[in-house]
Amino acid sequence: MVYESLLLIGVLAATLLLPYLLLGLLWQISPPGWVELTHLFLVLAVYFIWLWRHGGQTLAMKTWRLQLVSAITGGTVTLSQAVLRYVLCWLSLFFFGAGLIWAFIDRDRQFLHDRLAGTRIVFKE
Repeated sequence: MVYESLLLIGVLAATLLLPYLLLGLLWQISPPGWVELTHLFLVLAVYFIWLWRHGGQTLAMKTWRLQLVSAITGGTVTLSQAVLRYVLCWLSLFFFGAGLIWAFIDRDRQFLHDRLAGTRIVFKE
């Protein structure tokens, strides 16, 4: 997760920092905080859902040879699985990482959001 966060700095700089800098410099305006948070949520949603649906790997997952697959078929995750996993990931983090800690007690060592979304992370050979 730390490595993924570092890689996301570039994505967020291009999709958040640059547009808001231009708005401030050219038109001296700043959107309300809820607009910025919604924008952040949607940018990250597009990044994660797109990559999970197209190859099952984010940039960091490629480095560590991890792949997200459907727990039922072992193939590509469906759009609904990817969206559900994305939303549940946020809830896992907001509840003090409880969804991540879940992996320590889960029989298959899955995160709670993977268990609920019907997905799993596997090593890609």
